[in-house]
Amino acid sequence: MKKINAFCYVSVDGYFAGPNGEIDWFKAIRKDHEYEAFTRKQANSGGPLMFGHTTYEMMKSYWPTAEAARTDPEMAEVLRNGPKIVVSGRLTSVADEPHWKNVTRLLGIDPTEIARLKERESKDITVLGSGSIVQQLANRRLLDEIHLVVVPHVLGSGKALFKDVKDTGLKLLDAKSFRNGFAWLSYATA
Repeated sequence: MKKINAFCYVSVDGYFAGPNGEIDWFKAIRKDHEYEAFTRKQANSGGPLMFGHTTYEMMKSYWPTAEAARTDPEMAEVLRNGPKIVVSGRLTSVADEPHWKNVTRLLGIDPTEIARLKERESKDITVLGSGSIVQQLANRRLLDEIHLVVVPHVLGSGKALFKDVKDTGLKLLDAKSFRNGFAWLSYATA
């Protein structure tokens, strides 16, 4: 059975987005080749990427573009053609497009369907961003690992990654720091 892992950027004070959903605070980082190589390696696992509706729409609006292909061709290829799962009751269709393929839609977080996904997939599933999906999976004890990229920034307010998540013990698996001030923390759920 494969795992479901979350990969999320979070401010030092625990927010995954600003009060209005803004994420520009973690995009304005210093370039760090070691960090870029690390995130590329994480993204190239080949397993499905899972998004909530908002993150999916954000990804779909950028990664199929010519700018994305020019700026980061390797990541654009992964996101354009790799398997994707969007959890959304609002989307009516996820049909393949020329530069956006292999999308499956789930209407919600159903433990039975999540168990089927974990059985069916040949590689681990990674939730990218999507704080509400992380919260729902965590509260249903469906997350196996949580990988946090802690950004050296204090937002003061915003959307808390673990808002309303029930008490959950975690076990530190690995940690790594980067010259740009980011820290990666990898936890298994207890």
